Order: sequence, then C-alpha cells, then structure tokens
Amino acid sequence: MPIREIDIRWITWIDWVNLDKKSIYEVVKDYDFHELDIEACLEENQRARVDKYDDYLFIIFNFPKYNSKTGVYELNEFNVFLWKDFIITFRTFEANHIDKLFAKYSKLDIEDDASLKMTTWYILYEMMQSMLEKMFKVLDNNARDLKLLEKEVFINTSSNLVKKIMVKKRNIIYLKHMFKPQVSVLKLVELNINNLFKWRMEVYFEDLEDKLDYIVNYLNIQEENIISIEDAFTSLINVKTNNVIKFLTLFSTFLLPLTLITSFYGMNITLPYQDNPEFFYTLFTLLTLWMVWIYFYMKSKGKI
Repeated sequence: MPIREIDIRWITWIDWVNLDKKSIYEVVKDYDFHELDIEACLEENQRARVDKYDDYLFIIFNFPKYNSKTGVYELNEFNVFLWKDFIITFRTFEANHIDKLFAKYSKLDIEDDASLKMTTWYILYEMMQSMLEKMFKVLDNNARDLKLLEKEVFINTSSNLVKKIMVKKRNIIYLKHMFKPQVSVLKLVELNINNLFKWRMEVYFEDLEDKLDYIVNYLNIQEENIISIEDAFTSLINVKTNNVIKFLTLFSTFLLPLTLITSFYGMNITLPYQDNPEFFYTLFTLLTLWMVWIYFYMKSKGKI
C-alpha cells in the first residue's frame, strides 16, 4: 500500500504498511526522530514499549494477524510516532479496521467543532479501540472452537485432532504473551497523554485498559480450558492404549499353553498319547477350561 496522508485542521496523519527501509527514511527524515526509534521501525518483532521525548512519543503495540494458510497468528506490529500536531502510524500487515478509521477521518468535515476528537490522542484511542474490539471477536471464535474441540475429544482420537489441539494451544499462548506486556505499556501511554492534556483523555484510556485487562484475563481462562482439553484427550488415549494392552495380554495368556504344547508335539520325538486320536479332544477341553479360569481370575482381580 502506498504512503497515504491526510490533514485535519492542524493535525497530520501519515499511515503506511510494510514499507522498505528507504521509504521509511523518506517519511521520517523531516521529523528528526531518534535513530533508535527509526531502527526499531526497521527491525521485526519488537516488544511493546513507549518512549517519551520532548517533542514526541514513540509507541509500539502488537496485535495478531491470522494466517489462514497455516492456521496460526502472526505478529502485526504497530509503530506510532505521536505528538499534538502529527501522528505517524505504520504496521507489518494490512488492517481493515485502521483503513476504515483512516477513511472516516479523510471524509471528516474540517469545520467540525468537536475539538477533543480533533486530537492525535483521540485518533490513537480510536485506532487501539478498533483493534481491541476486533480481539473480542477473536476471543469469541476461540471460545466456540474450544467447545467444538471439547465435544470432538470424546468421539475422535485421531492424529488430526492432536494437531488441532496443539495449534489452538499455540495460538492462545501466543496471544497471551502478546497482550500481557501491553498492559503496563498502555498505562504509561495514558500517564503521558493525561499529563499533556490535563487528564481530559483519562476516561478514554481507562476504557482501553479495561478492555485490555478483559482480553488478558479471558486468554488466561482459555489457556486453562485448552490445557484441560489436552489433558482429557491424553487420558482418553491412555485408556484406549491400556485397553489394547489388556486385550493383547489376555490373548497371549490364552495362547501360551497351546503354544507350549504344540512346540513339544512339533518335535521329531516320541511323546505320550501322540498316536491317540482322543487325546486331541481331551487337550482341547483342558485348554478351554484353562482360558475360562484365566478370564475369571483376571476379572476377579480387576485386571479386565
């Protein structure tokens, strides 16, 4: 996506997605940003943070981007340069919610007198709110998938289900590790913005904090749920394996005497009753009684 820019009264908003190094320098060269912040923009998978300078804030937030091919979430890094008269945002992947927000401000009446909503801080609030609201849908989808997995565990123990559980567990833990550090970062952002705007934005960013806390807490619950589902699946696999082992043990016990006797009578030597045709029926009856006794003995001991 090309670099796009809008001017709303005294505010400039520049937004882009996944620019190369040269393009990034072209955008930021006129703003005299710290070189460490520019380097952070060029490097991937930066941790969430906020850096305060005399003339701007540099903020990094991380949000998930779902990869439909692999079925896992990837890191969509949001980098924000922010001050009273400009906001520069860029990220790794496209985000429909940000595109809609940009379109909204592009069409905004320049004579609108809602001064509070004409601040860069309110744009940041709306951007973060839209991404957190999107996360609520992700959490709802996770909850639905967990319910389906829980039902499937008791009717299916295939290797495909193992993959589903592992992917879902990976996604939940990944999201948890992504959002948990951002709780403290958001508090720092709120503090800096409130100091500059004399606490007029406090209620807005407290709303974001509440939503972020909800997301983190819900992810903790979902992590416990997927671990519980995994444990149930493992237990069912173990029970199934034990039943197979019991059957094979019982079957081997039944055949052991027969194997022993046939090994003797298969030898090229003279053995008792080998020429007596009635001996076969006697032997078969004894073996049947042996198997019946073994069965009831093991059942009385709770082995089967």
